[in-house]
Amino acid sequence: MAATIGFAGPWVLRKAANGFARSYSTLINSTLSPYKTLRSFPFTSPLTFPGLCHVAQAIRGDDKHAIEEVKHILEMAKRASSRREILHTNFLTPPVLKESMLTLEKLADIRAVAQGGYPQAERCRISIGHPDLLTNYPDVVAALSVTGNFAFQPCSHGDYLGAILGTGIAREKLGDIILQEEKGAQILIVPELVDFVISSLDKVGNVSVSCTKIPLISLDYEPPRTQSFKTVEASLRVDALGSAGFKISRSKLVDSIRFIGSLCGWLHWVAVMFLDSRSKGEVRVNWSPVSKNNTILRTGDVVSVSGRGRLKVGEIKTTRKGKFEVELIRYL
Repeated sequence: MAATIGFAGPWVLRKAANGFARSYSTLINSTLSPYKTLRSFPFTSPLTFPGLCHVAQAIRGDDKHAIEEVKHILEMAKRASSRREILHTNFLTPPVLKESMLTLEKLADIRAVAQGGYPQAERCRISIGHPDLLTNYPDVVAALSVTGNFAFQPCSHGDYLGAILGTGIAREKLGDIILQEEKGAQILIVPELVDFVISSLDKVGNVSVSCTKIPLISLDYEPPRTQSFKTVEASLRVDALGSAGFKISRSKLVDSIRFIGSLCGWLHWVAVMFLDSRSKGEVRVNWSPVSKNNTILRTGDVVSVSGRGRLKVGEIKTTRKGKFEVELIRYL
């Protein structure tokens, strides 16, 4: 999984690009499937496609991939209504989930249920169908327990993610990963891949592991621990607030943003999708990579920097001198 663009030979990039193309094709062409944070909305408006302008604005930046995902989900809703069937998405990122549910609210004769496995789940799946058909929560999320001797070799979220994706499954088939320190981890996944992961995943990092299926009720999770503090900045740019929130120099944060921002086209997505999660260049806003250090943040935005964690932008106030007093919530 680990790779560095500066030293990757052409064959490595071609292989990564081909892998990304296959993954993207799978996302677009396969039948998608749902989440398990229990969210449900009844819909009352006529079954027509709402304007997608607000989606492009709400999904930050030029993340065309996320916008296409929302459009694809709307097409699924139209198909589910006309054929009177229940369809499911893959696991979605929080921004795509939010915009999809808000847009689906405008459709009539459709019910949507989002599930991620437990109440605090970030990545979820949406089930879409006629209210007469979608009368309960479909069984579309499964849980696995990954155990091993992690007492002396603790593994990070990136270690588990890399090991699971290394078995060959696509990222969108995998939900949250709940770390349990030396006990291992619990992972959420689409039910049809449970047996495959159980038979294929035998090592995380340098630790040999075993996988077993567990009921969702056995998930052991806790609300995230956070630390809140305030900072006064001259602007609301991601480099300013990110520097203050992660206690790093602005130049270091800008370098990380520019690393990805300088890559164009497919090479950008190769970097995002295939580089090790700890590689330089992993700066995201609301789970989408940012390529401009002057991106303006708003209340509720989540900023993540690979290897440093996440922070959320809280209340923003303007000072008498025209600066910004910002509450930053750091996830521990």
